[in-house]
Amino acid sequence: MQYLDWSGIGTAWPALMSGALVTLKILTVALVAGIAFGTVLALMRLSPVAALRMFARTYVTLFRAIPLVMVLLWFYLIVPQFLQSVLGLSASIDIRLVSALVAFSLFEAAYYAEIIRAGIESIPRAQTSASLALGMRPLQVMRYVILPQAFHAMLPLLLTQAIVLFQDTSLVYVISLADFFRTATNIGDRDGTSIQMTLLAGVTYFAICAAASAGVKRFQKRIA
Repeated sequence: MQYLDWSGIGTAWPALMSGALVTLKILTVALVAGIAFGTVLALMRLSPVAALRMFARTYVTLFRAIPLVMVLLWFYLIVPQFLQSVLGLSASIDIRLVSALVAFSLFEAAYYAEIIRAGIESIPRAQTSASLALGMRPLQVMRYVILPQAFHAMLPLLLTQAIVLFQDTSLVYVISLADFFRTATNIGDRDGTSIQMTLLAGVTYFAICAAASAGVKRFQKRIA
């Protein structure tokens, strides 16, 4: 390690922060969209309508059975064609970023759906029966009684999955999107400091994930 030159790290920070912003965009959009669509899928899985249950079960099974790298590559090939031929949008749009946002959102929805479904099923059915007996409609029961309790119970799991999502964002490397990790490796290749930049990226991911995991554990103990 004494032969490694770390002097160029300081000048690399502006570019690294730009890459970190891309990582943050992917994390935020995939987290919000994944939980929102995952909630819909979870409700469909519990629906009395067989067609909805079949669709949700097939969707969850499909996305959980396919590696995320393959999903990213598929959407990188599909999204540009969809944007340009179907929606008629300009090719100037950042195709890599849009593809990553769509792929991560749909992929994470499958995992959040299972977490949310388990959270809903953990709520005693007596609460549903009591709410219906008070004159509430089924949708009102789910919105005002079941879901708030379910989200409170499964919040640590949702946060843990968010940490996994943050780690997975580095996989956009395969579509050459300049996130934090890709930017670090590009700088390393350009300046001949590949080892230093890879170590820096690894330490950064480790520090963020370790701090987030500790925070989730502390939060879980507080709400227990």
